Amino acid sequence: PPAAAPAPPPSSRSPPSSASSSSSPSTPSSPALAPTAGCATSTSITSAPAPPRDVLGGGRAESPPPSWLSVPNPTNFTGDLLARWLTPGGSPCRDARTANISVPALDGAAAAGGVTKLSAAEIHEFTFWALDGTGLRRCLGGDFFEIDLSGEAWKSRPPVVDNGDGSYTFRLQVAPRFAAGEFHLTIVLLFRSFEGLKFSSARFKYRVELRRIPLLFRPGNASLPALETCRAADFARDVWSGRWTRLARNDRCVDVDDAGRYRCLEPEHPCEAPWCDGPLGALESNGWVYSAHCSFKLFTADAAWRCLDGKWLFFWGDSNHVDTIRNLLTFVLGVEDTSAVTRRFDAVFTNPSGEPGTLRITSIFNGHWNMSMNYLGLHSLRHKGFRQLVRSYFVGDDRVPDVVILNSGLHDGCYWSSVRAYVQATEYAAQFWAGVMAKVRLRGLAVPRVFYRTTVATGGYARDLAFNPNKMELFNGVLVEKMRQHGVLTGGVIDNFDMTFPWHYDNRCNDGVHYGRAPAKLVWRDGKIGHQYFVDLMLGHVLLNAICNG
Repeated sequence: PPAAAPAPPPSSRSPPSSASSSSSPSTPSSPALAPTAGCATSTSITSAPAPPRDVLGGGRAESPPPSWLSVPNPTNFTGDLLARWLTPGGSPCRDARTANISVPALDGAAAAGGVTKLSAAEIHEFTFWALDGTGLRRCLGGDFFEIDLSGEAWKSRPPVVDNGDGSYTFRLQVAPRFAAGEFHLTIVLLFRSFEGLKFSSARFKYRVELRRIPLLFRPGNASLPALETCRAADFARDVWSGRWTRLARNDRCVDVDDAGRYRCLEPEHPCEAPWCDGPLGALESNGWVYSAHCSFKLFTADAAWRCLDGKWLFFWGDSNHVDTIRNLLTFVLGVEDTSAVTRRFDAVFTNPSGEPGTLRITSIFNGHWNMSMNYLGLHSLRHKGFRQLVRSYFVGDDRVPDVVILNSGLHDGCYWSSVRAYVQATEYAAQFWAGVMAKVRLRGLAVPRVFYRTTVATGGYARDLAFNPNKMELFNGVLVEKMRQHGVLTGGVIDNFDMTFPWHYDNRCNDGVHYGRAPAKLVWRDGKIGHQYFVDLMLGHVLLNAICNG
């Protein structure tokens, strides 16, 4: 274990100053350590714009135009995670348990019954402190906070940085187009002191909503750069910071139809630029759509078949792949018979319209080397027969898959007893896939474009379990880094964790671990008839953008 960090200054065990004494976020009293959530520490941006500076000639320099909130690719993610996980206690402020927080820049208005007003388009940064049961500041990180920013037409997860000294920094931003109405900033403490990484994490859950702060955003005169449709280079980002926006709404669409579907808008209802391009109604989301550092094209069947004709797609991962493949075939490509889509299959599908179009899809479930069993995850690669099965699709003839979509995580959460054991497993997996691609090169064939689809943020009851969001986010970061180090990810990353996180607080859009279960007019886990499935439909279109927009 690394040496203990220097003792915190005396003020770290003092009660936090009142919000009225400071209108700006607190400043950490010691250097920030690497972030918990894969977010690199960024330049501080305060919640109020800086005053204009005088320049030569007596004029005033204009503030730089607003930019989209983003998260830099992390560096040394695994090493920093292990160092923080092993950081010892030894002093009261380190050993204390977090019971509350102090958000100096926001608590004052909320306590007085007021509403904090912020400028739309601007990036606002806030720092809060973890407090123990007596109201004193802690001086060690490791807590996992779920932070949500929601309005009538906006849902996003503000990225949060664990500064390692008991303070946490998050940033938020709302586009002027969606600034109307009241927003709520919600902060939930789900796990404390890295306890979400424990093998039996349910025993250690905290899950307490610590803040629900009302916010108003002023549209102002600032504008953000128009999002552009995602291209190949846009998938080079390992961590996304997107948002769900609602572009239309049918208030009369409350119940599912007899097929269990929410066909609230006409299928051809158009997207609104620059948030997406294509038929918004086809998502069956009643107007919701996801965008990140770029926006996504929503494909018609004809456009999708033109792109996929003659291609071979290879999936390796958990059973969410099964749902995504089935939904892609059913909702986008118009294929009615999806009985071949199981945990392990290799099949060719034909364009049902009669127009040209054939697509080969291979999917290998990696939750266990025996496809009828679960909870091995990456350990399934230790089975010789399973390794040979996977390799067989890359060595058998003069053709290899055009695109490979990799994933692992849910089953790993139930197998690996510690983060160190999981790190070793990711090294083995990355070496395996690097070896597969090396043999493809030796045969003189074009190496497939390989993407990693991050594991979902498990929802509702599953937030507490062995595959909880705290563990899955860190497992995602470790495996992506290992795959990058071994040169496996020639295509990039598709951040499904960021896509699912705003919808993971209950089970309306998921059954706990799947976001794409087939529609059905049946009682869902939350007691309602039917369930929402549009989050996984959106993922299908994001995959098509990665495959087709190169």
